[in-house]
Amino acid sequence: MSRIAVVGATGAVGQVMLETLDARGLGAPEHEIVPFASERSAGRVLDNGMTVVALADDTIEGFDLAIFSAGGSVSGEWAPRFAAAGAVVIDNSSRWRMDPEVPLVVAEVNPGALDAHKGIVANPNCSTMQLMVALKPIHAAVGIERLVVSTYQSVSGTGVAAVEELRTQQRAILAGEPVPDPEIYPAVIADNVIGAAGNFPEGDDSTDEERNMMFETRKILGDDSIGISVTCARVPVPYSHSEAVNVQTREPLSAADARALLEGAPGIAVVDDPRTHAHPSARAAAGRDEVFVGRIRDDASHPRALNLWVVSDNLRKGAATNAVQIAELLHERGLIGGRATSVA
Repeated sequence: MSRIAVVGATGAVGQVMLETLDARGLGAPEHEIVPFASERSAGRVLDNGMTVVALADDTIEGFDLAIFSAGGSVSGEWAPRFAAAGAVVIDNSSRWRMDPEVPLVVAEVNPGALDAHKGIVANPNCSTMQLMVALKPIHAAVGIERLVVSTYQSVSGTGVAAVEELRTQQRAILAGEPVPDPEIYPAVIADNVIGAAGNFPEGDDSTDEERNMMFETRKILGDDSIGISVTCARVPVPYSHSEAVNVQTREPLSAADARALLEGAPGIAVVDDPRTHAHPSARAAAGRDEVFVGRIRDDASHPRALNLWVVSDNLRKGAATNAVQIAELLHERGLIGGRATSVA
């Protein structure tokens, strides 16, 4: 039996994490799962009967795995402590993604990066995650010279409170009542599109979401030469991120050949029939683990370019599912126990 800590278990991703562990055979009774959250949530009994535990030096001992979805500050403080106590940490925050000592892993794309872990493994940003699953077969076959990506990101990427804010605004609009002032986003999200998802670091006209995708794409694919232009937008959709992707390849690749590559790749479901208007949608992807790809077509403006439409549930493959897949890979590769030397 393994002991698995889920840190941030009461949050949107944490709740899906617990469900995913159980669905993929890593839940009780075969494994002991301990949900962790803030002091104010300690003692709370979850719907599955588990009791929430607060983070403390005496509560983090004896774990094989610790899956974090509790924000960068919590991860920065507690991930090294779990690692020092012998657990392998799989972190969903942005805290460790840019650290050269920490593998940044998508299960179907670069599992070999796990071999070099020093106690902490990073999960990519959810929008990067689905993009990597779709691009890996193309990059492996013909290389990628340049990417132009526009994301249409759901509000659940910001958390439970953002979903509730969307619902509250929608109810007010439908009832003909005044829409409450936004608290989560800089503008009302219902019946709207916000043209910048994420925050603007000081002195930068790109958001942190956009910068993250640029950096993470190169790190995961192991190719610093890829040119990347990204625009991230927030849309009034509760679950699933959608992405319009223009891929300029190094060697020629037709849309038909790209479709064949994608149909044979792990983790991908191709939905692409213009005659019946069959293509991936956010609603259809919600609650699913696959990355859905459609609108696969040649770019008439460039002889080595393709257009893709990529959609995936940001709470599942974009966070929880990939983290659990990493846990499975760590088990399969014998990389749990005795390997952690901790990242400072």
